[in-house]
Amino acid sequence: MRLAVRLTPRGGRAAIDGWAVDAAGRPYLKVRVAAPPVEGEANAALLALLAKTLGVPKSALTLASGAGARMKLIDIAGCDPLSLERALGRPPATGS
Repeated sequence: MRLAVRLTPRGGRAAIDGWAVDAAGRPYLKVRVAAPPVEGEANAALLALLAKTLGVPKSALTLASGAGARMKLIDIAGCDPLSLERALGRPPATGS
């Protein structure tokens, strides 16, 4: 499963702030971490927070793209859409 995330480093504390929709109508998860965006610290904090929230090992998460950007794609092994919805809430509906 692939998850789109908008990460805010130096966000004061680690938290998942809910879902939003980008200009193209695609849902993404808003996440903030206290770690700075230096030497991958914020990305590592993001993966640790998501692993804990989803109840999967950190090794199940891979940063697929966006290592140096705020918008990231995270691959999650062993997670289905229903499990993701239970842990993170339902993403907003996209217009068709």
